[in-house]
Amino acid sequence: MYGSHNGRFGMRGVGVAVAGAVLLLAGCGSSGDGDGDGDAGSGDKNPAAIGQRPEDAAPYWVNPDGNAARQVARYAEDGNEKDAALIRRIARQPVGEWIGTDRPEAEAKGFTEAAGKAGREAVLVLYNIPHRDCGQFSKGGAADGDAYRAWLDRVAQGIGDRGATVILEPDAVLHLVDGCTPREFHEERYDLLKGAVERLKQLPGTKVYLDAGNAGWHTPDALFQPLQQAGLGAADGFAVNVSNFQTTAVSKEFGKQLSAKVGGKPFVIDTSRNGNGPYTGGAPEESWCNPPGRALGEPPTTSTGDELVDAYLWIKRPGESDGDCRGGPKAGAWWPEYALGLARSTS
Repeated sequence: MYGSHNGRFGMRGVGVAVAGAVLLLAGCGSSGDGDGDGDAGSGDKNPAAIGQRPEDAAPYWVNPDGNAARQVARYAEDGNEKDAALIRRIARQPVGEWIGTDRPEAEAKGFTEAAGKAGREAVLVLYNIPHRDCGQFSKGGAADGDAYRAWLDRVAQGIGDRGATVILEPDAVLHLVDGCTPREFHEERYDLLKGAVERLKQLPGTKVYLDAGNAGWHTPDALFQPLQQAGLGAADGFAVNVSNFQTTAVSKEFGKQLSAKVGGKPFVIDTSRNGNGPYTGGAPEESWCNPPGRALGEPPTTSTGDELVDAYLWIKRPGESDGDCRGGPKAGAWWPEYALGLARSTS
């Protein structure tokens, strides 16, 4: 029932070969400021190669070995240049790297090291809070508070003093507000979130944005006190529209209203799939899950033209499923058909 109000995330076992990403980084000319992604005129001999965006356009790291990049390579190998060009619209943009549970330190280190070598900053998403997603598509999370703190500490050790923008625990605060998370877990969750913000802010190069839901799910009046209790005061700001489809304009207005209630904190907006706004067809309770006809939104950038909006980010990875609805695979799994749909619908 809660799916009608928010997006679903899905831990992707971020088993992307981090070491391979570092090697590809060197091989794709990605330490420079050119496109390096095989677009016409880039001078790249490998049309499937994915490299970094110009730094003034996007200071964030593009993973040259991500799911979209691999799909581009497969289409190119098969001679399917039309679909390769469509998926390249996704592959050439920086997206959030969702840190897994098995090797958190190695993953955080691998992503931030690769980003640093390219002169960029990694965007990391931490999504492992106990009782995550209330037993729905993305259920799971750490076994208990101690396990979460240990996992978080390993992530922090992996980041070290390198640059990183961290999106902290999508849904975690909102599921306290809407009652999805049982009340007996509330005190512990607030403590874990506050502790996570404090631990991450000990790192000299890390910015932390606490998830604050989206414009279609509760109001700033219902959110500002829970966010403050969860440690927002020590964070760099908050994130809105993570994995959802609210337009940038609507998200910006929602964020500004919330910011006014939390001391003027800035925020970031997930624009990964909001190009056509939210889906209004079908059953409302399923509007969040792999809705048809959606489109990619504004590319990631820190040049938003608004002093309260620190960045537009692609936090949800376009082309990865929201869950096994509408014919989709499990939450977080790569779904090339949906990725193609997003790209085709983008003007």
